[in-house]
Amino acid sequence: MNIRARPRTALTVLAPSLLALLLGACNSVSVFKGAGLSDPRLAGRIERAYEARDKCLAKNAVPSGGGEAGVSSVAEAVSLACLPETNQLIALTNPHQDPRVTQEIMKDSDAKAVRYVLLARGESVN
Repeated sequence: MNIRARPRTALTVLAPSLLALLLGACNSVSVFKGAGLSDPRLAGRIERAYEARDKCLAKNAVPSGGGEAGVSSVAEAVSLACLPETNQLIALTNPHQDPRVTQEIMKDSDAKAVRYVLLARGESVN
């Protein structure tokens, strides 16, 4: 028996890897369906809701003197001023009204409010 070895070409080496990548990419799309991200219009609305909330926080975090009020109290007022935008964001991203999701979005809004207040005061933000 004379079995001759086939020469390995780039295609025979790369084909299994490319096939695995393509199949993995098809499967990864299903991961986003649960979050509603398979719907491009919903994803766009969520993105615009985040932008509206962040724009509101930035607009309301006006510069003020450091001694007038503490950063946390000013940030709390800024966060409250943007509650309608935050509620819209929660409604879009949390249709099942999971309290943990709501709490995390509220915490994110509070943290961003602190960041915007610090930026408005000219303080460094990490």
